[in-house]
Amino acid sequence: MPVTLERRYRFSAAHRYFRPEWSEDENFRRFGKCAFAPGHGHNYRLTIEVRGDVDPVTGFVVDLSLLDRWIQSRVVEPLDHRHLNEAISEFANGKLIPSSENLVLWIRDQLRDGLPDGVTLASVRVAEDDDLAASWREGGDDA
Repeated sequence: MPVTLERRYRFSAAHRYFRPEWSEDENFRRFGKCAFAPGHGHNYRLTIEVRGDVDPVTGFVVDLSLLDRWIQSRVVEPLDHRHLNEAISEFANGKLIPSSENLVLWIRDQLRDGLPDGVTLASVRVAEDDDLAASWREGGDDA
């Protein structure tokens, strides 16, 4: 019987919401203060859920040290103390806005492959603060 395991991580990063094809006024109208250069930062909270059968020998769905190394290398290290618009090509000037919604999908894509056999990514949640978070759940309308 599958069990879902939840693990939390933290990273700090900056971002800016800005469309170069729009005027400064249009960017401010659409994004408010989030359009101001050079951007602003958050202490993000990342929650990952993985799903799988419990190993009868270890009692685990997945080895936590393996999971932690995987999340650190694929997500935390590339994002922590970075400016998302500069560090991640998908969020470069004129590309995707590094919103919580787009960030959660980017993280999902980084984590889709690489888990041990029988373990799947069940959900990803990214919280910018106590009032704003975005999440993706396996089985939803996937891109």
